[in-house]
Amino acid sequence: MTAQTSTDYESLLKRLQDKLGNTVKKVKGRLEIPTPQIIWVGKNTIFRNFMEFPKALRRDPEKFLLYLNKELASAGYIAGERVIFLGRKTPSSFQALIDRYVKDYVQCPVCGSPDTRTEKNKKVGFLICEACGAKSSIKGNYA
Repeated sequence: MTAQTSTDYESLLKRLQDKLGNTVKKVKGRLEIPTPQIIWVGKNTIFRNFMEFPKALRRDPEKFLLYLNKELASAGYIAGERVIFLGRKTPSSFQALIDRYVKDYVQCPVCGSPDTRTEKNKKVGFLICEACGAKSSIKGNYA
């Protein structure tokens, strides 16, 4: 492979990745997290594919929405498969919050497995790993 062919290949590859854009799902091990589809209508932000996230993360949609409302400091409500937030929010802020939610409330801190469930015991939330059996306390009541 010559230097010219290598740069042609790399430029074509970069063009293809740019065209694909946000359609690629983020994969954390076996956990496939969809890319948030965010649109603005007037002064509201609509999270179009909200319901895909609680299903993928195996969490309660109401608790996940509660987490997003608190972190975005905004009111949001579920309308069918989507959530409508008051005010304009950036798509990157949603992606960052989802990544943080997965790290704090879904992935096991011991083995990193996404196969976890939550349990409440005397007002304290616990993250219980179904892979390694670890039981870790979690802050807040968003899981």
